[in-house]
Amino acid sequence: MPSVPASGGTLVEAVMAEIRRRIETRSLAPGARVPSLRRLAGTLGVSKSTVVEAYDRLAAEGAITARPGSGFYVTRRTRPLSLATGPRRADPTIDPLWIMRQSLDPASQRQGGVARPGCGWLPTDWLPDAALRRAMRALARDTGADLAEYDSPLGFAPLRRHLADRLDGRGIEAGPDRILLTDSGTQAIDLVCRFLLQPGDTVLLDDPCYFNFQAILRAHRATVVGVPYTPAGPDLEAFERAAAEHRPRLYVTNATLHNPTGACLPAASVHRLLKLAEAHDMVIVEDDIFADFETAPAPRLAAFDGLERVVHVGSFSKTLSAAVRSGFVAARGDWIDGMADLKLAAMFGNGAMAAQLVHRLLVDGSYRRHMDGLRGRLARAMGETARRLECAGLTLWTEPRAGMFLWARLPDGLDSAEVARRALGHGVVLAPGNVFSPSGSAASYLRFNAAQSGSPRVFEVLKRAMEEAA
Repeated sequence: MPSVPASGGTLVEAVMAEIRRRIETRSLAPGARVPSLRRLAGTLGVSKSTVVEAYDRLAAEGAITARPGSGFYVTRRTRPLSLATGPRRADPTIDPLWIMRQSLDPASQRQGGVARPGCGWLPTDWLPDAALRRAMRALARDTGADLAEYDSPLGFAPLRRHLADRLDGRGIEAGPDRILLTDSGTQAIDLVCRFLLQPGDTVLLDDPCYFNFQAILRAHRATVVGVPYTPAGPDLEAFERAAAEHRPRLYVTNATLHNPTGACLPAASVHRLLKLAEAHDMVIVEDDIFADFETAPAPRLAAFDGLERVVHVGSFSKTLSAAVRSGFVAARGDWIDGMADLKLAAMFGNGAMAAQLVHRLLVDGSYRRHMDGLRGRLARAMGETARRLECAGLTLWTEPRAGMFLWARLPDGLDSAEVARRALGHGVVLAPGNVFSPSGSAASYLRFNAAQSGSPRVFEVLKRAMEEAA
């Protein structure tokens, strides 16, 4: 029974709120008949005249419509499905969107009082600020640069040609016409899901995996099935069983410098995964946004497959700038055409200026020089962070050969969500393991970003939080 709001709302408003709630939660779908006046009055314990007035107001605002002799029906389209499709977890530290909100909180960034070893990006002072500013000034002075028009459907052609050459160097044969620019790697994956998935389709994810894969798939109303991940990639026997049982449409993964573990797929696993994908008619989405962190090339699913049933995604947000949004999709030609049409329908285009800026940095050598220095700096940070974690009593799951992530296990008896909650109280944002685990089986793990873990305070707070949690 709806209660009269404390702010002074009326019973009519309470009845209206109840109907709106049913519409937004899809208890009443578009076109469905709403409860009769008598039935709702009896259910909610209000007078029939109260429901009449509530329905009249809802009809006036377009939420429902009256059909003479039949009753009232839902007319309003429902809002997109909330990512919180199930009950909220009791501990907010295992909500990935909560962690992102804490890491991106403007107030804490201005104060500089919050350390973020659990976030997934480089510190600002590790990024090529001076090169970005030079490129922006040069772009502003270039009278030939188009700063006003919409971009072409596939995106800025010179950047696509350059990306085709870069991919060719990794063994991926994708001409410019098989590359579609997007505003980020996340947008690229969202576009692939829009194009290839239907509500209810099953998608395989690594367990653990990048947490936003789960959020994107929930938004697309897909069914997520986790496959245990090992230092050599997904457990192939478990993968084959899941593929046979659930008939997934997609498998989404980081084949190189896996997030959160830092592992890379060996060639034997790549070959076996492609065989299983073919046998079970599955598409693989290879998120390769950490490719430029590599010190030595690892096998790519797209290179072995030739972009037949692998969709390859990349981005410059992690290496260049989170503010200059530029990503891409490489795939077979007919899929690129379809995704380009879908991008026009849903987004119209991508950021043309960002694409021109990224292209300028790529061709003038600024990006190469930046990455040469960054890889060495990250290697030193990884070694130091690994040493400090081991001194704190944590155990590394594997030793990544590059990148910025370390996946570490807490001592027995400690729950990473509780440790993260304690650390947050001391101004340190950690990333507890179950954020990354579709099955919720990583409660003893934390992900650390070595680039964000340079301050001794991070490990002082970690030790204190572990003591408090114990």
